[in-house]
Amino acid sequence: MTDWVPSEALGRRVLCGTEYATVRYVGSVPPTAGIWLGVEWDDPQRGKHDGTYEGTQYFKCRHPRGGSFIRPNKANFGVDFLTAVKNRYGLNDEQDAQHGTENTLVFGKKTVEFVGLDSIAEQQRQLNQLVDISVCECAVSHAGQKEEIGRTCANIRHINLSKNLISSWETVTAIASEVQNLETLNVSGNKMKFPSTSTSVSSVFSKLRVLALNQTAVTWTEVLLCAPGWPRLEELYLTSNNIMVLERPDNVLQTLKLLDLSDNQLLDGSQLHLIAHLPRLEQLILRNSGIASIDFPDAGFGCKTKMFPSLKHLAINDNKISQWSSINELDKLPSLRSLQCHNNPFMDTEKNPETLRQLIIAKISQLEVLNKSEILPAERKGAELDYRKIFGNDWLAAGGNWNPEKNNPSEEFLAAHPRYPLLCLTLTIKCPEKPEQKPVQKKLPESMTIQKVKGLLYRLLKIPGSELKLSYESSKLEGKEVELDNDLKPLQFYSIENGDCMLVRW
Repeated sequence: MTDWVPSEALGRRVLCGTEYATVRYVGSVPPTAGIWLGVEWDDPQRGKHDGTYEGTQYFKCRHPRGGSFIRPNKANFGVDFLTAVKNRYGLNDEQDAQHGTENTLVFGKKTVEFVGLDSIAEQQRQLNQLVDISVCECAVSHAGQKEEIGRTCANIRHINLSKNLISSWETVTAIASEVQNLETLNVSGNKMKFPSTSTSVSSVFSKLRVLALNQTAVTWTEVLLCAPGWPRLEELYLTSNNIMVLERPDNVLQTLKLLDLSDNQLLDGSQLHLIAHLPRLEQLILRNSGIASIDFPDAGFGCKTKMFPSLKHLAINDNKISQWSSINELDKLPSLRSLQCHNNPFMDTEKNPETLRQLIIAKISQLEVLNKSEILPAERKGAELDYRKIFGNDWLAAGGNWNPEKNNPSEEFLAAHPRYPLLCLTLTIKCPEKPEQKPVQKKLPESMTIQKVKGLLYRLLKIPGSELKLSYESSKLEGKEVELDNDLKPLQFYSIENGDCMLVRW
């Protein structure tokens, strides 16, 4: 490296040893002679000042000690994409000169040897067959000679360009424009400049399905400005970009199935409402995103929200959620099947981890996987039974009653336990020997004893003082009746399930 400085060096990304920086100033720094580069380091601990030297401010830094001056010969401005590919896969000119006509090609750690063939021609053919290319940490800074990528690597579908020296989205577009069938693109770790105004929609990313923009300093507004060019995008990764505010994505990102906003400090939980109408979004990852609460105000207790209609998998680990009400709200999501919620303050309210898991399961009816552990039917049944036991006295104290006519729990109880009333069995009650008695449906808690059920039926069916005989039929036991012959046992003792039919005789 010499004192040569490329044109348009300002804003360029450079590598100095193993440290990354952005060029903020090019010029002299009196009283010293020669050209200096004022750089802002990615790691502010590497710097010495904020761009001010001897009372003169040459450039500005976000961190008060994030800047330094270096000589141009200390800065690596990077290489073009194809040079990086050849270096990475053992095809650069220096190796050709060293090895002469040795017929080998290196793919990562694998060396392929060719016998009786012209080495370069065969290597070019092999390079042209590459589908998945990774030039991570290869100091790529620009696209290179136009159309050369397309001629040399015509079959690329997946590119990993992470941790390079790309300084603008324009450079990414220039590289991608020569890859006709690009499906996956990772440009994470490149702090770059994105368009600040709407750009004309091109077909460069027309087949792109997966895009990673982690640690690129992109804003949500810039994402939406670029998004019209991603008509088929299914997965978008935006971690660690200091995104605080979201906007509604009107007519863009409508094909998105996965969105990762982890390690961004969102202003508040209501920001999620702005992305709640992405019609195909199935997975939302919000680890360490500063969220303190979640709510879906469009739906009441026991109802489903219209927000996030397709959301199946939600990760809210490492956030600031302190109230169980946010967990109650998750039951409103119509498609939710999997939840990760470790390391939130609300989990500290219950010391027993098994009880904690049971409470979450009981509160979210359709959940199938919790913190990466499958919820089996027996576990759900036990969790819901324990939930009713734990809060049964609170329900009675709040106005709950086994008699449906007297059951009127307070709004406060329903707000804290919206699923409690729904954890009752819905049974059809028939009187097979009294055909004039029409079948009726009743909700009964599983913990209700047979004796109390009989008392309810005496009043409900206006039966005289005869001895009742109860049994039930289930779709799982076709043609069989199970007698409910012990007045002291609760309904769940007999494995009665929702939708079963209770038969009453006297």
